[in-house]
Amino acid sequence: MNNNVMYRLSYGLFVITANENGFDNGCIINTAQQVTTSPNRISVTLNKSGKTHDMIKNTGVFNISVISEDAYFELFKHFGFQSGANCNKFNGFEAAKRSENGIFYLTAGVNSYISAKVVQEIDLGSHTMFIADVTDADIVSEIPSATYAYYHSNIKPKPQEKKSTKTVWRCKVCGYEYEGETLPEDFICPICKHPASDFEKAE
Repeated sequence: MNNNVMYRLSYGLFVITANENGFDNGCIINTAQQVTTSPNRISVTLNKSGKTHDMIKNTGVFNISVISEDAYFELFKHFGFQSGANCNKFNGFEAAKRSENGIFYLTAGVNSYISAKVVQEIDLGSHTMFIADVTDADIVSEIPSATYAYYHSNIKPKPQEKKSTKTVWRCKVCGYEYEGETLPEDFICPICKHPASDFEKAE
């Protein structure tokens, strides 16, 4: 089976944000979609190891900011390459406003936002799918939404050549590199949490 086919699916890219007890947090996801129009509901799927997951599970509310094609790689690094368990991602981050539910949404590098309230949870093992009612939404800009394919072709930097005699395994999702002759089968990327199957030996 060619697992690279999964990257041909038309994923969007989003920053999902939450607030719990006055603490703001957010992370990058590619798993938001509308599931019904009446009632207007969306689904999002988050890794259980992330802090944003726990905040949404505890509070039942969140915002989705739809990333647009003018987003810089720094946006992905800021919300995807560090953990809210170790830092406050909104400390000094100015490109955000609070919606009526009191949660931040982004105002740059995105074209819209959706506020939602969880009505159902589905346990998927390593992840939880949250089904939620849309409670608010608005347009931020008219710039097209960035797809997963667009991100890889136009936003994500191309890997830099490294002169090394060591074997390097590179994550096809975020670019993280693991050095070692073999990549453990149960290895999980420390940056984007993808499994060993999403790594390839660097040329």
